[in-house]
Amino acid sequence: MSDPAIWYLGINGQQQGPLGAQAVIDQIRAGTVTNTAYVYSQTSPAWTPILQVAGFAAAFQSAAAPPPPPPPPGPAPVADQIDFEVFGNEMQFVEVVLDPGEAAIAEAGAFFYMDPGIKMETIFGDGSQQAQNQGFMGKLMAGAKRVLTGESLFMTIFGNGAQTRQKVAFAAPYPGKIIPIDLRQYNGTLLCQKDSFLCAAKGIAVGIAWNKKVGAGLFGGEGFILQKLEGQGLAFIHAGGTVVAKELAAGETLRLDTGCLVAFEPKVNYDIQWVGGFKSALFGGEGLFFATLTGPGKVWLQSLPFSRLAGRMLAAAVASGFGRGDEGSAIGGIGMGS
Repeated sequence: MSDPAIWYLGINGQQQGPLGAQAVIDQIRAGTVTNTAYVYSQTSPAWTPILQVAGFAAAFQSAAAPPPPPPPPGPAPVADQIDFEVFGNEMQFVEVVLDPGEAAIAEAGAFFYMDPGIKMETIFGDGSQQAQNQGFMGKLMAGAKRVLTGESLFMTIFGNGAQTRQKVAFAAPYPGKIIPIDLRQYNGTLLCQKDSFLCAAKGIAVGIAWNKKVGAGLFGGEGFILQKLEGQGLAFIHAGGTVVAKELAAGETLRLDTGCLVAFEPKVNYDIQWVGGFKSALFGGEGLFFATLTGPGKVWLQSLPFSRLAGRMLAAAVASGFGRGDEGSAIGGIGMGS
């Protein structure tokens, strides 16, 4: 706009100027002058809406539009969409059905059986996108962290390399229940006790979560480290005895034996509480602390922690003399010559 006139701007009752026409255009393009401003000059002695001046109106039309906002973050990578069926009552196993190209991950030692088209591969990490982005050293560190939770340094991927659907099964390590959990229903994250993870669809990340509360870490039965399952798909955890799921309302608190906690949503507050009472603590036989869970959120509990089962078996073995071979006789070793 070649305009030798001197212009004055009126913006919200404030006057600016004198300004050259190009200076006004520069302010329009910078966004400091809006289309509600007024102008006057020697050629327009009365205050005139700025859009009625052809050169300034054209500047508004050619002003660059502001850059669009950044796109929202995309959803977390979705794990393979597997089908499954749980078999058995006290000693359960889960049979996973994989379409061509799909895969499942499992802890070492969980494998039961598989169809011929299933290919096994032992890897560092869990095969998730998160693990693939870590590089070799990242995978090695992730594996070392998993050792802290009592799991193996390696995991196994079971992939369907055939052209038809194939099955692979994973068995529970001791009596109890297998719990299928769709992490998409829990904002993609679940915290669970050590050793509870059994298997999952490929794409689920299996990591660790540090318990930030010192009391819960020292006396809560699970230590400072919990397993963290992340992703958008199915994961399977195992617990002992009978398993019950409870939905805690906001502020609702549940107290339980520290070993009976299986899993919970991250929004549930987990802490420990002194049982109270000298006699109860020393002679009650239930330990010194309760676990306390405060809602809102869902929790899973087990009636028979493996530590309790192992303790009873060890006590029975000690009482019977560690298997001397005479348990079948009512008189034991009495009367048995050397």
